[in-house]
Amino acid sequence: MLTFLTGIMPGLAELTDEQFTPAMRRFNEKVPGPVFLVLFLGVVALLAAAFVTGLGEHDDGAGPAILAALICSVVGHLITVAGNIPLNNALAASEDGDDSAARTAFESRWNMLHRVRTVLSLAAFVLLAVAL
Repeated sequence: MLTFLTGIMPGLAELTDEQFTPAMRRFNEKVPGPVFLVLFLGVVALLAAAFVTGLGEHDDGAGPAILAALICSVVGHLITVAGNIPLNNALAASEDGDDSAARTAFESRWNMLHRVRTVLSLAAFVLLAVAL
């Protein structure tokens, strides 16, 4: 998330519309592979398991911190499913259309949602570090 926010998207932002839209389409085709899905879903599963099994019950702050990390992760995943993936699908569907219009409909909204997801991921990481 952070790499996309701080490196990849700023680099892609410098491309022309005719370069940007095909590049994002290719990313969106490659990202949801098996390794990505295991990591993407595994984050929530591991946090849920940590909370349910009582990891950190010995500390008054650990349980709430793990729960807060889990909530941040779930909200981030919901943003991905409800926001970023539909934008990715719309961009893919515009393959034979106007690249400028496709980019305009995609880029700023996708980046805004991605910033929120990144902040939630970082918050979950910090909360988990606090819990441990």
